[in-house]
Amino acid sequence: MNPSSTWWSPSRHADRRPLLFTRNRIQAAIRGWLAGEGFTEVDPAALAISPGNEAHLHGFRTEAIGNDGAGRQMYLHTSPEFAMKKLLAAGESRIHAFSHVWRNRERGVLHSPEFTMLEWYRVGEGYEVLMADTMAFLRLAARGAGASVLRFRERVCDPFLEPERLSVAEAFATHAGVDLLASIRGDGSTDAARLGAELDRIGVRRASDDTWSDMLSRVLSEKVEPKLGQGCVTILDHYPAAEAALARRVPGDARVAERFEVYACGVELANGFGELTDAGEQRRRFEAEMAEKARVYGESYPLDEDFLAALEIMPPAAGIAMGFDRVVMLASGAPRIEDVMWTPVP
Repeated sequence: MNPSSTWWSPSRHADRRPLLFTRNRIQAAIRGWLAGEGFTEVDPAALAISPGNEAHLHGFRTEAIGNDGAGRQMYLHTSPEFAMKKLLAAGESRIHAFSHVWRNRERGVLHSPEFTMLEWYRVGEGYEVLMADTMAFLRLAARGAGASVLRFRERVCDPFLEPERLSVAEAFATHAGVDLLASIRGDGSTDAARLGAELDRIGVRRASDDTWSDMLSRVLSEKVEPKLGQGCVTILDHYPAAEAALARRVPGDARVAERFEVYACGVELANGFGELTDAGEQRRRFEAEMAEKARVYGESYPLDEDFLAALEIMPPAAGIAMGFDRVVMLASGAPRIEDVMWTPVP
């Protein structure tokens, strides 16, 4: 029997209840902070035309049946991003949402097929301000849990210290001995053979048909991520443009984009962007992502044409998504993500 199916056992619930109350305190503290900063809380619909158009994100497919009995294929969203950006196009300027999101092919200590994402957007502001927001939330989470540090297994991270900020290229050089930018051309395109030679040199396994992206992910997960967020929070910045389908390029360097991720205790907690607002470029990137998804998984998702139309009038903005359950998990020291969910997925 799946352990999560017995969460309702009175004795087990009694053990989990303090963690769940910690979750509520943290959520209330973050909501209060956002309200104080002039954010409006919104409630995006979960049913969508497209669950998201990134190659390695997997949605849950469903069918909406109309009054005439005709079916229409739809998906549960993997993020409220498309809906929230439509609200930015409509005129909202500071919005946030605690949204349930769904991602298939993901389950484990740090993953649940359904989880809570905190997503927020700032119109007319640079993406660096999101880094400060995230640090504020991690500190609120620690205080809400009555903790001085974040914990995952034997790893400890102090959110009250100044964060370490590294580019992806710097992190690869420091923690893996890999010159990542040597495998990225000036226009942002990538050289798989060159990166493959680097993997062979440092002894990281690879398959003959691995793409550049596959190899980057392998080095990141095996060599880099375990070293991030140790002692203090790490902000991993300037992702390769090929790994940032929804982000603007960094001015003056087309090889990298305004994308960052936040790590504590080796665990990824948040993913932020200087948002791309060029609808034509966004369409091209989505089409490339879906072509890769079809190649690897034999399926692809439709494009949300309504989203691409809204992007034409969306103002410059910065946006970020944070795994709320993971933050609660690290603040409370819980060993599994399901321990901090009121009703875990069966």
